[in-house]
Amino acid sequence: MKRIPTGVPGLDDLIEGGFPESSSILVSGGSGCGKSIFCLEYLYYGAKELGEPGVYITMEEGPHNLWWNMQRFKWDLLPLEKENKLKIYKFEPSLDLKNDMSAQAARIVDKAKSMGAKRMVIDSITAFSFWMDDVAKIRYAIYVLVEELRKIDCTTILTCETTGGKNQVSRFGVEEFLVDGVVQLMYVPPHRSMFIRKMRGTNHDKLVHPVVIDDRGLTINSKEEILWEAIKD
Repeated sequence: MKRIPTGVPGLDDLIEGGFPESSSILVSGGSGCGKSIFCLEYLYYGAKELGEPGVYITMEEGPHNLWWNMQRFKWDLLPLEKENKLKIYKFEPSLDLKNDMSAQAARIVDKAKSMGAKRMVIDSITAFSFWMDDVAKIRYAIYVLVEELRKIDCTTILTCETTGGKNQVSRFGVEEFLVDGVVQLMYVPPHRSMFIRKMRGTNHDKLVHPVVIDDRGLTINSKEEILWEAIKD
């Protein structure tokens, strides 16, 4: 199985070298846990170190805010944007296509196709689903989106907002069953941590590890462990 190095320091040591190619990975967690940093780090590494184009689809926060928020890190983003290696797009679901999940998914997939993206982030799948009125529609929408991205060999991260509890994996209770992997980021001030709940085709690590965010980005300390019982639910 081909692995896609994530570029998130410490993570690849825990998942046999990277995400499975063309897989979909759910990154879930509450406010302040580092989801957006994790995702942009994944795209930045692919674009800068491997020459793999990446696209960030934001459902809520505008592109300018994301670029501004990343200025604290020592990442040279502007040249990658000019070279069409890293793009951020604001996506708003079309209400006139509310009942056509395939068409909505196609709008996102077209962004990936237009730049030959090998990596994609959708932030967040929670916002993508909020305008639907039942869980069955949400499940189908996510399924269609994941399958269409798989067809173009794009390895995708979908973020999910939760209340931050260690036992809350997703918002709607269906997302984790439709993806290939689940990475939980947790924040109990002042400590951040990470737990790999699921990674298909991978003998992944089963422990909780500390997470540090500094001026280099987000790092997972793969050598240290946090007891599950020490994390508040």
